Amino acid sequence: MARAFLFVLDSVGIGGAPDAPAFGDEGADTLGHIAEFCAFGAGDRAGLREGPLELPNLTALGLGHAMRLARGSTPESLKTRDRPKAIYGAASEVSRGKDTPSGHWEIAGVPVDFDWGYFPQEGEAFSAELVAEICEKGDIPGILGNCHASGTAIIEAFGEEHVRTGKPICYTSSDSVFQIAAHETHFGLDRLYALCETVRAIVDPLNIGRVIARPFVGTRSDNFERTGNRRDYSVLPPEPTLLDRAKEAGRGVLAVGKIGDIFAHQGVTDLRKASGNMALFDKTLEAIDDAQDGDIVFTNFVDFDMLYGHRRDVPGYAAALEAFDARLPEIDEKLKPGDVVLITADHGCDPTWRGSDHTRERVPVLAYGPGVFARSIGVRDTFADIGESIAAHLRLPRGKHGRSFL
Repeated sequence: MARAFLFVLDSVGIGGAPDAPAFGDEGADTLGHIAEFCAFGAGDRAGLREGPLELPNLTALGLGHAMRLARGSTPESLKTRDRPKAIYGAASEVSRGKDTPSGHWEIAGVPVDFDWGYFPQEGEAFSAELVAEICEKGDIPGILGNCHASGTAIIEAFGEEHVRTGKPICYTSSDSVFQIAAHETHFGLDRLYALCETVRAIVDPLNIGRVIARPFVGTRSDNFERTGNRRDYSVLPPEPTLLDRAKEAGRGVLAVGKIGDIFAHQGVTDLRKASGNMALFDKTLEAIDDAQDGDIVFTNFVDFDMLYGHRRDVPGYAAALEAFDARLPEIDEKLKPGDVVLITADHGCDPTWRGSDHTRERVPVLAYGPGVFARSIGVRDTFADIGESIAAHLRLPRGKHGRSFL
């Protein structure tokens, strides 16, 4: 039995990226700053959580050691004198963006060596010509927003007007993305998806990475809430990824959460959706039970980024990390000889940082399983080493980028 379980803790960066200054992120350190926040008891004073950040299972695997490699030191609460139980290290990203597709594609062996298209930071994000084309082809009376914004804040600001007028809320961020928020009942979920498909075709010439449907429910600004029916419309990766190589070899690729959307459903053989980290964890356990010899289970745990990183919610982020850590033994109970678990991240989203966007950071790399020899692999030059390690473990064809550490 040789199976691979790849878990991306969305946005759990560990600082230290050598090119962070080029992205305006010098000093950004998602996990380090969260640990620092907890050490000072800021969450305690706010009544939101108690004590230092405690991640005993990840720490035992070697998370603190990986942080030392990435950033030069380990937060006190994540230190251990015990020998790590996993292969541990850190990885630097070589892709030109710090967005979700770039990070995941590089993890799957395909770095992004081209520049995405982006919308202006100042003034209206979308040109009058682009808006006119979207309104005409999408059969909508106009749009609201048309700016850089946080998804929850813009729904609160424009949600009631959207329900009243039927105009969808359109916004972007520092990522290469066009986001459309609409009410599931008043606008309609299928109509929102159809509009996103229309916009996807319109923005293709602009090289925009993703169009995202952001459905929400509620009756007024103070109780609007986004639902789990988000859908990403991504461009295809520029060359075959680890997922494609596995599918071509007749292996199962069980995609949990938004993995299918990130890869435009290319290379995926089994799609499993859920809303929230704990539900995603449950779906992952089910996928592990169903995975056969040679299969890959690939999960993105999105809450760290979506609910806490972008919203700059430090105590919420800390609590989510601790909740994930507490469930890791459930994975261990399901491992069989030959299995490997690989835990990493796709970028940072430092909740103590300015703005509300992703941050350029190194990511942790933790690999373990029955028969895996624990050791340091240092700082890898590219996330692609992760995908190539899984390919080597499953005896799949090598890709063009990265090299295995297994």
